[in-house]
Amino acid sequence: MEFRRIGDVEVSAIGLGGMPMSIEGRPDEERSVRTIHAALDAGVNLIDTADAYHLYAHDVGHNETVIARALASYGGDTSHVLVATKGGHLRPGDGSWTLDGRPEYLREACEASLKRLGVDAIGLYQFHRPDPETPYEESVGAIRDLLDAGKIQMAGISNANPDQIRLSQEILGGRLVSVQNQFSPAFRSSEPELDLCDELGIAFLPWSPLGGITQAGELGSRFAPFAEVAAAHGVSPQRVCLAWMLAKSPVVVPIPGASRPASIQDSAAAVDLRLTAGELALLG
Repeated sequence: MEFRRIGDVEVSAIGLGGMPMSIEGRPDEERSVRTIHAALDAGVNLIDTADAYHLYAHDVGHNETVIARALASYGGDTSHVLVATKGGHLRPGDGSWTLDGRPEYLREACEASLKRLGVDAIGLYQFHRPDPETPYEESVGAIRDLLDAGKIQMAGISNANPDQIRLSQEILGGRLVSVQNQFSPAFRSSEPELDLCDELGIAFLPWSPLGGITQAGELGSRFAPFAEVAAAHGVSPQRVCLAWMLAKSPVVVPIPGASRPASIQDSAAAVDLRLTAGELALLG
């Protein structure tokens, strides 16, 4: 496994996104645990989750609970595993997503996540998504307060624009360690945020990095170059996609979602795929 950095912590260059294990179409818990164990076996030590990764109103934090159980049942050492969770997004249980960026809510959400994860301090806590009803500086100020109180070890933000990244860095006193935005072959509008993170030395965590590429590898015309490069290397288009991202900047740490052991095993192997300059130019 190749390693990169989030703050002062060394993390695997490929992380595991936990959302598919807990929302619509989620598998049984036994398969989810096997998926997490497979990730650990492959050298993955970054697992991304959120309290909003659940289906029903009564199972808030489902994904955090599954991850905690998987880590507890793993046969090897998990002390080096960084679990990154988020607060500020909610799912009422009807399939919708809502927002709550109020400081008092974020404090409550963090306390609940601490209990579900069974830790004294959360490794990386991220403000999930800006809430138009709450001034952004107040939401990030709450994250700062959690950091100062030792409830969280590192602070990050998600779904942020460049102005919000700069503001967060200011509010956090230079302690912003990560930005998690959607980025994939199908969704490249976060390039400015990626470039800013590269400039500031802040980890950029692409969520849904395989967007536009199905598990079967069926690609639309705009993704044909990924299929072409994949065929040349005898690997999956998904693996090519992640290798392409890793080549963009040393601050990039993709967190592909998975709910099957084979999926995360294939994703983790992207660190061993070296693309040529010509291939990278073809992929754009």
